[in-house]
Amino acid sequence: MPNPYVVVATMIAKPGQEELVEQTLTAAAAAVHAEPGCLLYALHRKAGTTAHFVMIEKWASKEALHAHGQSAALRHIGEALGNALTGPAEILVFDPLPAGDPELGAL
Repeated sequence: MPNPYVVVATMIAKPGQEELVEQTLTAAAAAVHAEPGCLLYALHRKAGTTAHFVMIEKWASKEALHAHGQSAALRHIGEALGNALTGPAEILVFDPLPAGDPELGAL
C-alpha cells in the first residue's frame, strides 16, 4: 500500500455555535467512515475549550482524499457550518515519517 495521507483539520466555532459544530461533525462520521479509503476520521476537542475542534484523518491514497473532498458528507458539513465557524477550517495534509516501532511510530 502506498503511504497514507494524514490530515489535520482545525475548526473554531463562533460563540453559541459550539453544539452545532460538534453535532454536525459527529453526525457526518458514519458517512465518512464508509467512504472508500477512509482509514481514520476522528473528532477531538482541544482540552479546556468548547469551541476548538480538530478532526484527525487518515486516507489510504491521494485519490481517496480527493474523493472525500468532493463527497456529499463534506458538502453537507460545509453547508451546515457555513456561518458557524470563526473562519475557514485550517486543513493540513501530512506525509508520514514512520520511526521506531511500526505500530507506534505512525498513524
